[in-house]
Order: sequence, then structure tokens, then C-alpha cells
Amino acid sequence: MSTTDPREVNLDALTPTLLLERTLRVFPDRVAVIHGIERWTWMRFAEEVGRLAGALSRAGVERGERVAILMPNGPVHLAADFALPLIEAPIVSINTRLAAAEIGYILEHSGAKVLLVDPELAPPLDNILPGIAGLEHIIEVGDGDVLARPGRRSYEDFVSGADMLPIRSSLRDENALLAINYTSGTTGRPKGVMYSHRGATLNALGQIGTLSLDKNTRFLWTLPLFHCNGWCMPWAVTGAGGRHICLRGIDPPRILRLIHEHGVTHFNAAPTVLLMLASDPTAKDLRFDPSIRVCTGGAPPSPSLLEEMESLGISITHLYGLTETYGPHAFCEMQDEWEGFDARGRAEVMARQGVPFVHATHLRVVDDDMGDVPADATTMGEIVMRGNNVMLGYFEDPEATAQAFRGGWFHSGDVGVLHPDGYIELRDRSKDIIISGGENISTIEVENVLYQHPDVLEVAVVGIPHQKWGEVPKAFVSPRPGTEPSEQDVIAFARERLAHYKCPRDVEFVELPKTATGKIQKFKLREREWAGRPKRIQG
Repeated sequence: MSTTDPREVNLDALTPTLLLERTLRVFPDRVAVIHGIERWTWMRFAEEVGRLAGALSRAGVERGERVAILMPNGPVHLAADFALPLIEAPIVSINTRLAAAEIGYILEHSGAKVLLVDPELAPPLDNILPGIAGLEHIIEVGDGDVLARPGRRSYEDFVSGADMLPIRSSLRDENALLAINYTSGTTGRPKGVMYSHRGATLNALGQIGTLSLDKNTRFLWTLPLFHCNGWCMPWAVTGAGGRHICLRGIDPPRILRLIHEHGVTHFNAAPTVLLMLASDPTAKDLRFDPSIRVCTGGAPPSPSLLEEMESLGISITHLYGLTETYGPHAFCEMQDEWEGFDARGRAEVMARQGVPFVHATHLRVVDDDMGDVPADATTMGEIVMRGNNVMLGYFEDPEATAQAFRGGWFHSGDVGVLHPDGYIELRDRSKDIIISGGENISTIEVENVLYQHPDVLEVAVVGIPHQKWGEVPKAFVSPRPGTEPSEQDVIAFARERLAHYKCPRDVEFVELPKTATGKIQKFKLREREWAGRPKRIQG
């Protein structure tokens, strides 16, 4: 009898492909994807995955060669998130709202060999793509009425006649590169955050358990698939055997309609998107029953927003993480006794970032010497983490990787406190903390107070120059429709609820700049205020 290495029996390299492989075997005829009038079963979805994987292999894409995706949410984008791992070609999913030059940089830096692009997003790139070294194939992926342009290679032509590869993983190294997700680049060129097959699979499994995903899950794609690979939810929903409901863009009335039409059970969204839903006229007197499970992240939801969501029948799970942690690393786990709190009290504790996912484990708040801060909910320090869903590093940037991993932990750049019960609470990005006369002011604390003002829809607080104190808070406010709050009224509201040194000295009513995922871009407001002046050093 020949000797068998036990690892051939008890070790299966973790990869998202395994999650599709299992669901395909168990639920081949259940509906997997809904997009407009299209309905794909898991068998149909697997065929598209296999066909795309075969077409890419036919085009010469080999293991380790990158394939870029520049598309809204849709069935082909979902299929690509499985086809590329199947042939071990790293995914480079690009923010659809970036400028052409930024997209060109990412294609060049990542060394992408193939670009799958939506025809509506392709024209601004026409003068750039020919100069991208190594980019051999540009495929325009139609979507409903959005068709590939005449003279451009269409997706249908690209996959036509290709061998359909079986959904069966042959991955040997689960720590191999799965994806490169580029950060927003607010302080310079974007950095390519590297994900592994193992990390993404564990994150997906963590999402399944934490969010109670199963075969009855109906997941609405309000979160862009390009954002941290959709927080690994393509793989989580698939692994649970749930249903993907695609959405090309944020449209509050359509979102509310789709929720009713398809019995949506889950979706993910930044606080800004939740505000859009709550403020839409079609949401008036609306309450979902049964309630919908919604994850939010990117910025801490204000207690006021959490109260509004509760009144709509939306149950919020507050997630916290970064691109460098595959999206979520921690979540606010509900405690039994919180159920007895009134709406305001419950919203205040739910606004915390919470505790690590079961697969993440390690999360600390530390001082400058890497010592743990007291668990007093007051002493601020930097949030650091380590564990299974921390990135491999930054693509072709060893110096940035070493800096991020100093001391054996990933440094988030976020400032928070530790509560006596072990829950962390984010107080700011290190660069957003306002240092006024030597006192640290949390912009999030000020914003949460201003969100309680009945006429404030959205608010961002930044530090602006001040001759005596160095800097002082300024609030940028988007009023609720139909209201006209005054600067004096907003300042007075804050002064009734905060120490006066924390209150904004100025209030400006504006439309707030945001990322594609709805995150407010404070840096743009801050840069405008500090233009032509010496800036303080920021972390």
C-alpha cells in the first residue's frame, strides 16, 4: 500500500471558487442572479463563470496575470469575481468614478493584461488605453440597452466559442494573490492592496455567520462591487446559496421598489446612502416588516441615523474596517440588555465599531509606544489589528508595507477609544482630529451632535486655521430639503450640548463632496480651507 501524505486528505486550499462549487452542486436550479428582466440559475451562472474563464485562458491570460474590471454592478461583474480566481488571475476591480488619468495609472501600475469595461465608461479612456504597456485586450461588456460601441470588441465576441472550464479549483497555494484593490489615494498615488485567496474566503465565511446568510437570503447590490470586492459579499452570498439582485447605480425609489418586489433581506450601504433612502418621498410612512438586515460602514452612523433606520424597519449592523482588511474587520455585536434601551440609548451603543469578526480575532487601541490605552472610553489611541483578513501588503511597494506593518500590527490610522466592555469606538481618522489650543477634538463627536439638529441632513466637521488656537472646528452642512437653518442656529444648538471649545466657529451650507461609495471626502474641504497656509502635520 502506498503512503499518502495526510495533507492530501485534510488540507484543501481555501479559495472563493470552493463556495461556488458547493452551491452549484446543492442548488443548481435555484435562481442565483436577478438583473432587470434577467434571471440566472446557479447552473447558468456557473456556465458564465466557466465560459469567461475559458475565454481569458484562450486569450493567453496565465496564472498570476492581472485582469482589470471597470463596470457597474451586474451579472458579468459577479461572474468575473469567480472566473478570475478559477484561473488564478488576480482581480483588479476599479472605482468607476475615477478620472481617466487615475484609471490609466492603476492599469499601468497593476500591469493588467485584459480590461473588461462598460461601454458607458469606456469613451474617456480612448486616448489613454493605447499607451498602457502590457494591456493586450480591451473588452466592452454590454448590459441591457448599453451595448458595445461599433468597432469595439464585445464581450459576446470575446467569449464566443471558448471552452467552458469546469467549476473546480486546482489552487495549491491559498496565500496566492487573489485581488489588488486600489485605495482612494487622498494623500498621493493610490496604493494597491493585495488580497489572498485564503483571506477572502475566511472573510466571506465570517460574513455568512455574522449576518446569518442562508439559501433564503435576497441580497440587493447597493454597494459597488469594486469596493473591497464588495466587502467579499459576492463570495459570501454565493457560499450561502442566497440570491444576488443587481443594481447599476444608487436610485432610492428603485431601491425601495426592488426591496418590495424581490423580498430583499439584506443590503450594504454607507450612511450617506441610508440617509438618501430615509429622505426619499417614497419612504414616507414606510416600515419594512419583516425587518431588513443592513450593514453600514465607511463612516460611523450617527445615533440620529440609526433611530431613523429603526423607524423604517431596517436593522443596522455597524461594520468597521478598511480596504487593507478586505472591508469589515469588526462589527458592533448586539448585547441582550441593549434591547431594553430606548431608541436613543440603543442607537448610541450601536454606533460603536465593536469587536472583531470571529475569524479576525485581534483588535487593539494603542498609544505611541504600542501600549494598550486604558479601557475608559476616553483615552484615545490608534486602532491596530492583525489576523486572517489583513492584507498581504501593498503591490510593488515594500516601503509602504513595512510602515503599515510596523511593530507586527497593521496600523489603521484611525483614532479610537476602548470601552470597559471591550468594544472600540472610532473617534476620527488621525488626520481628521482637530488640535485646538493643545486640546484634541473628535470631529465625529461634533458631527453626531449636529446630526441631532432637525434641519441637518448631512454634516462634515474639519479643522480650519485660527491665529490664536492653531485651528478650530468648522461645520459643512447639507440641510434637509425644505429647511433653511441659519449659521447662528446651528452653532447655538452645538453650544447647548458640547463644551464650547468643541463647537464650530463657522458653518457653511454646501453639497458635500463624496466618494463613489458615499463616503464624505473631508480632505477636499480641509484642503480648501488651508489653501495658501502652512498645514499642521497630520497622520
